[in-house]
Amino acid sequence: MPARVVITGLGVVSPNASGIRSFKTALEEGKSGIRYIEELERYNFTCHYGGVPEKINEEQQSILDKYSLDEADDSIKYAVLAGLEAWTDAGFTIPDFFENNTLDDAGCIIGTSLGGTEIFIRKMYPVITMGNVRRLGSQIVEHWMPSGPAASLSKILALGNQTTANSSACSTGLESIIMSADRIRNGKAQFMLAGGTDPYTPYCWAGFDAMRLLCRNKYTDPAKASRPLSVTASGFVPSAGAGVVLLENLEHAVKRNARIYSEIAGSEINSGGHRNGGSMTYPNPVKVIECIKSALFNANINPQKIDFVSGHLTGTKADVLEILNWKKALSFGNNMPFINAPKSMIGHTIGAAGAIELIAAILQLTYNFVHPSINSEDLHPEIQQMVDREKIPLSVVKNVSLNYIAKASFGFGDVNSCIILKKYV
Repeated sequence: MPARVVITGLGVVSPNASGIRSFKTALEEGKSGIRYIEELERYNFTCHYGGVPEKINEEQQSILDKYSLDEADDSIKYAVLAGLEAWTDAGFTIPDFFENNTLDDAGCIIGTSLGGTEIFIRKMYPVITMGNVRRLGSQIVEHWMPSGPAASLSKILALGNQTTANSSACSTGLESIIMSADRIRNGKAQFMLAGGTDPYTPYCWAGFDAMRLLCRNKYTDPAKASRPLSVTASGFVPSAGAGVVLLENLEHAVKRNARIYSEIAGSEINSGGHRNGGSMTYPNPVKVIECIKSALFNANINPQKIDFVSGHLTGTKADVLEILNWKKALSFGNNMPFINAPKSMIGHTIGAAGAIELIAAILQLTYNFVHPSINSEDLHPEIQQMVDREKIPLSVVKNVSLNYIAKASFGFGDVNSCIILKKYV
């Protein structure tokens, strides 16, 4: 019989707060992490806004220095900080770096979409083109490679199980968690660190700006720029950060008396195959609905049991289609459950989005609240026809009974992922 998989540790580095306690408070308060970025305007971007985590503090810097990561790409730094928080939040200690024992039942899958770009362009490219290759130093590859986040966590924690990276655009973070859960479910690991990470990188964000996908409107208050579900939304706001969770075999967690945040009741990953209206940049709605329904089937629950949906909702024209797809997948008619858009506060963290937003969902499920979707006061009229206004709150809803949450992510390449979270009792 497949093992049951639970979540026992959380770690986050987000534009609106870093650290689980601060992140929970920021969600409840509807705190935005979006700010004006002078460099984007200087590079002649249409979008002048982004979400970038606060500068690394002294305590965090000491951790990075200890493991020789002070010059690593930010995607690696963010993932290590979030991963170590999840590890210790789960009640584990960081092993002695000089011991030779490995944890053979523990591994990690940490994905990234844009990781390595910044250090490659800002550091490697100039040095290489000037013919000074030797100045790059002996650690440049490990500070740049997309698998660097997973490899660094494996190095620090002596992880002896699967250690790898995945990359599926905006579906990356959620996909890594589903793949890690499957490994535990199939008896190949007892616990896994899983999540996603991406850096601030105008060199990749520029492509989205050129496609006219980024926020085109101008605001005196940058916090107003990210507007999922809104009729005045003009594109998504790019962001950086990392989210990592500690997944564990339920039996293993119970045996060590671990605190359990929630259980992964069901999940699914699929692709739209660029058919039925799907393309490299737009989802095939048939397969999106199928992905959600399959996750529900794997969770062995009726769609009506879903109390709350954490949407992928980006602030683009795809928002209306996404709500329609949720409505069809859940068969709720006009009585949709609560739905919110984490990107309204943190922007779109690309490869990290699914992981950070799943952590937000876990916190809401655990502490019985629904965070607001800020900037959605002017709901898109087509969304208004499908969801009651009170189901998309503008301020936090507390003391709400939540038992099942659905979280999905959709990415370029017509890829989809969905997780059903269940409150563990």
